[in-house]
Amino acid sequence: FAKIKGLITDMVEKLEQEAAADATKKAFCDKELAESNQKKDEKTTEIEKLSTQIDKMSARSATLKEEVAALQTALGELSTTQASMDKIRAEEKEQYTKNKADTEQGLFGVKLALKVLNEYYARGDKAHAASEGGGSGVIGLLEVVESDFTKGSAEMTAAEESAASTYDTESKENAIEKATKEQFVKYKV
Repeated sequence: FAKIKGLITDMVEKLEQEAAADATKKAFCDKELAESNQKKDEKTTEIEKLSTQIDKMSARSATLKEEVAALQTALGELSTTQASMDKIRAEEKEQYTKNKADTEQGLFGVKLALKVLNEYYARGDKAHAASEGGGSGVIGLLEVVESDFTKGSAEMTAAEESAASTYDTESKENAIEKATKEQFVKYKV
């Protein structure tokens, strides 16, 4: 009986030691499980924050892409407008050059005719005396034509200078606008 009691006591001690070891393992596992759950919660929170940032950045990226597309469309329209302005200006300049030459040639012809008529009627020839009233009428008419040519030439020159100035101003404004929009596109890409 003492032997059985010794065996039972040994068994109880062994079971108590195993129970103590199991309790230590359980405490260790509980501690590790709690730490793992805490780390999991922290990582989940971090993932949510990063997902939110990704969504914000994706939305910002989409907005920037839309803005860049709008700027590129505006740049295309600006280039088209400038090309049209260049073409119209070249046509105006060509027309001015042609008209100016015609006007100057006409003015030269009228002045030459006035000179010839004035010299002709300035002679003291009696044959012209009878038609002097007609001569002064023709000379008066040519002087009006000369005045009209001179006035037309001045108006044409003023219109050309105004058109050239307007073209230069608009071209400079377009260049500034183009450079500005290109910089916006550069910084938004």
